[in-house]
Amino acid sequence: MPKYLLLAALLCGACNVSVTGANDSAAAPDKAQPGNAAAAAADGGEAYAFAVVDEPGAGPFQPNSILQAQVALDRRGFSPGVLDGREGMSFTAALRGFQEANALPVTGEYDQATATALLEGEARPTTWLVRIPEGFARGPFFDIPKGLNNQASLPALTYRNLLEKLAERFHTTPEALVALNPAGTKVGPGATIRVPAIENRPVASIEGDERGWGETLASLGVAKDQPQADHIVVDKSEGLLKVYDAQNKLIAQFSATMGSQRDPLPLGEWTIKGVSRNPDFHYSPDLFWDASAKDEKAVLKPGPNGPVGVVWIDLSKDHYGIHGTPEPQMIGRTQSHGCIRLTNWDAARLAQMVKTGVKAVFQA
Repeated sequence: MPKYLLLAALLCGACNVSVTGANDSAAAPDKAQPGNAAAAAADGGEAYAFAVVDEPGAGPFQPNSILQAQVALDRRGFSPGVLDGREGMSFTAALRGFQEANALPVTGEYDQATATALLEGEARPTTWLVRIPEGFARGPFFDIPKGLNNQASLPALTYRNLLEKLAERFHTTPEALVALNPAGTKVGPGATIRVPAIENRPVASIEGDERGWGETLASLGVAKDQPQADHIVVDKSEGLLKVYDAQNKLIAQFSATMGSQRDPLPLGEWTIKGVSRNPDFHYSPDLFWDASAKDEKAVLKPGPNGPVGVVWIDLSKDHYGIHGTPEPQMIGRTQSHGCIRLTNWDAARLAQMVKTGVKAVFQA
């Protein structure tokens, strides 16, 4: 398989041209599922084993302090959204959550006390150079057409190209990866690329896992074992989903998109009815005010670029849920059809923290 310049991959993704041999992969629909547990077992999970490469030159790469803080917050479960080294509302909110959980003054400022608590014991780097495993680079990749009826024709709603897949694995964006790497950096099997230092996760063995959820977790750098939620709070004014334990201690926090003027967040107390991992999406135009009059009912196959991303957490409010997204960079910056939308990696982590019966409080 050829290697591709990062910039070329980014441009090709923008113009709907696949960059890593999607046509070769499309002939194998059994490989097109978002989690191919059989294939992962066959290679021992090597597709997700990114080898760290020694730093060239005199010393390690020095990231900016914001990226350093973002990576540390992500590791601790206080997600700043995409890891891009930029200050913004999501970063400030993540700092506030971490400060609350650690009995610090809740200011949202990255002050010395917060930095000391956040980075204490952090011997791991902020970024590292990794070698792209051949299995990870293999795909399959598909162009994602506009319109849900058109998307229903695909065997899976996978990533568009390798750069997009790498970005989700390391909780960032293609643009941020381009910025982290020197001009001329290539992507492809065996290539070396600088990424945020999000650790490898093994392909988890999960009883009854028929949809490859263990592989999906590995593909997103999310651990199977997570602290367990007693209840969650979705706060509209803050744009956050907060996770609490039985002692009402804040244990995790995620930036979220929730509701719109047309489809407001349903305030009140609800419960989680169940979790569908790597779900099909059943499109019913009657439920969408902005659906085209030509749209028909359809079933869309699973995948990270599907309308609900990699997971649907069902709520006791009919037709409402918490789910992932194909556009992580837009979390907190767009509106939804009333549901709560997280990045795929945050939604996957939350899915491991909740179970049927957990209370969900939606507040203004």
